[in-house]
Amino acid sequence: MIKVLLFARLREIVGYESVELSHGDVHTVHDVWSVLKKRYPLAGDLQKSLLFAVNQEFASPETTVKEGDEVAIFPPVSGGENGSANTYGQDSCGDVYQIVREPIQIETLANQLGQPEDGAIVIFAGIVRNNTQARKTLFLEYQGYEPMALREMRAIGSAVKRRFAINKVGLVHRLGRLEIGEASVAIVTTSAHRHIAFEACHYAIDTLKKTVPIWKKEFFEDGEVWVEGEVRELPSA
Repeated sequence: MIKVLLFARLREIVGYESVELSHGDVHTVHDVWSVLKKRYPLAGDLQKSLLFAVNQEFASPETTVKEGDEVAIFPPVSGGENGSANTYGQDSCGDVYQIVREPIQIETLANQLGQPEDGAIVIFAGIVRNNTQARKTLFLEYQGYEPMALREMRAIGSAVKRRFAINKVGLVHRLGRLEIGEASVAIVTTSAHRHIAFEACHYAIDTLKKTVPIWKKEFFEDGEVWVEGEVRELPSA
């Protein structure tokens, strides 16, 4: 069997978080999507704005699938373990990559990553605002493909450390319901020099918004909507 994970609007259309398909019926990602469209015709309306992943790596429609594979289908992204109020788990390099469901402890994160040799600690916090294009926002709800999201967050951290002379990096994203004024994401970079820390933090949040499979649903007084990023070209098979 092949397990197919569904997210955001597609999950709502199908009515399930995942479905299973017989490998005898599907041999590529395109086959998987064709079967789903046949079973759930309304899903076809989303075809032009979907991305695919096989075993937590971005894939193209031509990518081969085999018995036991996990296929994820989701819209363009928008922007470890559960953290605690007292500390965040650090990897062997001392960096932090976590998805949480409670308020992000930004000061705790910065204090953990800061070192005596740092001349700068730069913090970015994405905050839930009370409006979007003149519509009053009541609250947001974030959903994510967690295993792949964590993998992508670690990849961003590795890229940041290759590109910039920083000491430590931390990326923490929150899922679930968030109220106005709460932080949905926090990024911390530390360095001996401020301009490098700023550049690294800027690069990290821009990349996270493009590649990490996390989506938000915005709830207004007069309705609700999934917020999706721009459609981008899929990698070759």
